[in-house]
Amino acid sequence: MRQQFGFQVSFRPVAQWIRARAAPVFIVMVLAFFTPAHAADYTGPLFDAHLHYNAEAFNGPHPLADVLARMQKSGVKAIVANSRPNDGSKALAASPQTRGAGVAVVPFIRLYRNRADYDSWFKDESIYDMVQAEFARGVVGDQAGPFKGIGEFHLYDSANANGAVAKKLMLFAAKNKLAVLAHVDDVAIDLLMAHAPDAKLVWAHTGIGGAPVARVDELFKKYPLLMGELSYRPGLTCEGGKLCSEWRTLLLKYPTRFMIGSDTWVNQRWQYYEELMKGYRVWLGDLPPDVARKIGWSNGADLFGVN
Repeated sequence: MRQQFGFQVSFRPVAQWIRARAAPVFIVMVLAFFTPAHAADYTGPLFDAHLHYNAEAFNGPHPLADVLARMQKSGVKAIVANSRPNDGSKALAASPQTRGAGVAVVPFIRLYRNRADYDSWFKDESIYDMVQAEFARGVVGDQAGPFKGIGEFHLYDSANANGAVAKKLMLFAAKNKLAVLAHVDDVAIDLLMAHAPDAKLVWAHTGIGGAPVARVDELFKKYPLLMGELSYRPGLTCEGGKLCSEWRTLLLKYPTRFMIGSDTWVNQRWQYYEELMKGYRVWLGDLPPDVARKIGWSNGADLFGVN
């Protein structure tokens, strides 16, 4: 309280007003100092280890120039191409446009000539004959080279992993050092690996049925050559598109055993291709930079010899 010019003037309300408004500002400054910065998204190259260029895409709204432009915009520098029929993969691998776009193609032989083959390939000898013929022929064109794998194939009943053709194809893959991309459950992983323990098996979606993380861990310990591809994997991400804690722990435990993929099995997936890749960049950014690059790029590049 101070008296001036005959009036009593109190500064207490003014001081209280300043303190009341200064305190929140100070708190915000302190929190900003001690709160960890939001991890930046991964910005390195991407290897799309599960891509389809099916007939309804290349004969429909997604010609070669369109899909290559989407890859370029997304920073995708290499792909595993497996298509129904195999013409789509051959078109990607053989075209000068692909080389011009800076995209390396790892061609796989898909077992499906049409949708009817999904349910019977494992017992159909003509599928085995087709795979042998395609492998012998290779990919002809500007980026000519051998096929590097077989699949993706589906087993809706894991017991069909013991089908005669399924067994022969696993042995064929192991003999010729081909990777196998398999959309199967955890039971079928054991059955397929029993046929050819030395096969390079890539588990599409790392179990789209939602095999528990503990079971995935068990299989990775059991089969050192088993790798996981993470498209459509239930429970992988949580709030904000970040990795769920148990999956983050698993990826850190096996940093050289996982890859990403788009799984463009229908045209709608092509329409959202860039968004799919952005989603990967978000959760990859939540990992240490060296691990993010392994999963986003070098695990696939190393497996298939892509520079």
